[in-house]
Amino acid sequence: MSQVLTVEDLTVEFKLPEGKLRAPDGISFSVGEREVLGIVGESGSGKSVTALSLMGLIPSPPGTVKAGKMEFMGENLLKEAENIRGKRISMVFQNPLNSLNPSMKIGAQLVEVLVNHMNMSKIEAKEKSILMMKSLGIPSPENLMNRYPFEYSGGMRQRIMIAMAMLCNPKLLIADEPTTALDVTIQSQILYLFRELKQKFETSLIFITHDLGVIAQIADRVMVMYAGKQVENASVEEIFKNPKHPYTFGLLDSVPKLIPEKRKERLLSIKGNVPGLLEPPKGCRFHPRCSRAMKICAEEEPPAFKVDSSTVWCWLYKSEVVKNENA
Repeated sequence: MSQVLTVEDLTVEFKLPEGKLRAPDGISFSVGEREVLGIVGESGSGKSVTALSLMGLIPSPPGTVKAGKMEFMGENLLKEAENIRGKRISMVFQNPLNSLNPSMKIGAQLVEVLVNHMNMSKIEAKEKSILMMKSLGIPSPENLMNRYPFEYSGGMRQRIMIAMAMLCNPKLLIADEPTTALDVTIQSQILYLFRELKQKFETSLIFITHDLGVIAQIADRVMVMYAGKQVENASVEEIFKNPKHPYTFGLLDSVPKLIPEKRKERLLSIKGNVPGLLEPPKGCRFHPRCSRAMKICAEEEPPAFKVDSSTVWCWLYKSEVVKNENA
């Protein structure tokens, strides 16, 4: 499978009055053609900042993006993000109400994308916007084009955001927790919509969430992040059937079980809290919360180990060190 996106040793550093904060901190990953990479982890792990760095949306100051390699279809994203953003890489943000302009009608915002990125006339842009809305199951798009964002429901606003992101037929779509604020029924519809888009437009997808249930439904591969670091990278089947990192075990154990005999059991949780990233723990950042921590975990940061088809950053596995991991 050819790679659409390759990232090596990505670090985003923020210079704050209290000190320097890095999240993400030295992560590497790739996304293949028509592949869905799920990025999962607790709040504060660096998931959204990773997405914003790919889009070239990290404000400087205070942020600085550094990477050994950040390449999109042969082009350097560190230099060309502004020319690629919106046209060949698009993003669906977490809160559609805050992402849409409240003072502009939906139609005007959709048309603006095509006029700016595709040099279309306003008439052509309006026609394509209506067709895209229809393809996403938005009823009566001709009428809805004349409404403001606050006149839409949460699920409908999210559909509009997806339509806006797909107008230029991007090769890579980044979705940052697009189902978080939606009820279960609407969430299921949005996930189905993303799967349809992947097939219809042959688009690669980075799907960011803290919900492993969502990951199970949509991802091909999963990157698990914790406190700015990646801790495990594997296929979605491997993550659920044979997880390797103690943190991944903890995330899976904290998901409510639907099996009748499991319903009465106490819901498990990961003890402690995510550490502050201004002064992260030495060694493995998860060791203060890990029930399997060893002495070396508090002293040295683990390298990448190849275990079966997974890559895991944990001292429990000392077989083969992966020197350049993008899988």
